[in-house]
Amino acid sequence: MKDCLVTVFGGGGFLGRQVVQELLARGARVRVAQRNIGDAFRVKPLGGLGQTQFVAADITKPNSVARAITDSDVVINLVGILSGDFEAVQHLGAANVAKAAAEAGAKVLIHVSAIGADAESPAGYARSKAAGEVAVKAAFPTATILRPSIIFGREDQFINRFANLISIAPVVPVMAPDTKFQPVYVADVARAIANAAGDPKAHGGKTYELGGPQILSMMELNAWIGKSIGRDKPLVAVPAPIAGLIATFGFLPGAPITKDQWALLQKDNIVAPGVADLAALGVTPTPMASVAESWLVRFRRHGRFAGRAKA
Repeated sequence: MKDCLVTVFGGGGFLGRQVVQELLARGARVRVAQRNIGDAFRVKPLGGLGQTQFVAADITKPNSVARAITDSDVVINLVGILSGDFEAVQHLGAANVAKAAAEAGAKVLIHVSAIGADAESPAGYARSKAAGEVAVKAAFPTATILRPSIIFGREDQFINRFANLISIAPVVPVMAPDTKFQPVYVADVARAIANAAGDPKAHGGKTYELGGPQILSMMELNAWIGKSIGRDKPLVAVPAPIAGLIATFGFLPGAPITKDQWALLQKDNIVAPGVADLAALGVTPTPMASVAESWLVRFRRHGRFAGRAKA
């Protein structure tokens, strides 16, 4: 990918920063397209002089998307939301990126969707992801679609959120305790994206599901986090009717979820049997235990000093 111009929509975000770092290491020139451009400047020191560019772009506005993609060899769309107007961002916004990439003559388009994308889902998030995939394929048939499970990493809003709750709550309520997840490391997802972008002949037009090496239920995940931070708190499964009310009205302090997120939790978030996965993209998945404890340490009672012998 040396000297290729890669435009990354959402390149200043949690996953985006890892993707940009991976691309820069491979010699690509990277244009970070971000609605709030100030959020993207953290990646500037990662590249050489002139290797990074920054442009303000909103994927819901076709003109700004077209400007951002000008002269790009590769386009990567990472933009997604957990609440708000799913249709505008994850369906129509994805379509805007794909159409502009095709019109600009980009050679490669990588679109990041999500496991659980389903046109028949009760969750608006999942329906919009499915509609986005259809729109992307219609506009750019050789696009590569990647569907990650829950992505974890030092700055994630999933593992860290539960760790914070466990660190402060005397008893930890667990919603959808039996729902299964296959958390995938952010650096592995970034590597998979870069590998797909670098070899369009092998990966163009294909769909991959990305999951880590472990499948854990929500209850098991919380137990693992509690053990990792040295806080084995009582875990209490919240009955489904009560959890549904909490999701609808948001009255549980410290752990609110939306009604749409509750709908998503009714289905396992794991790689489907027989589909192409990380291995097909040349990536060996990283276990949580091998990396997560290095940042979860801050949730321990005495932080990095926990467990040290007294002088």
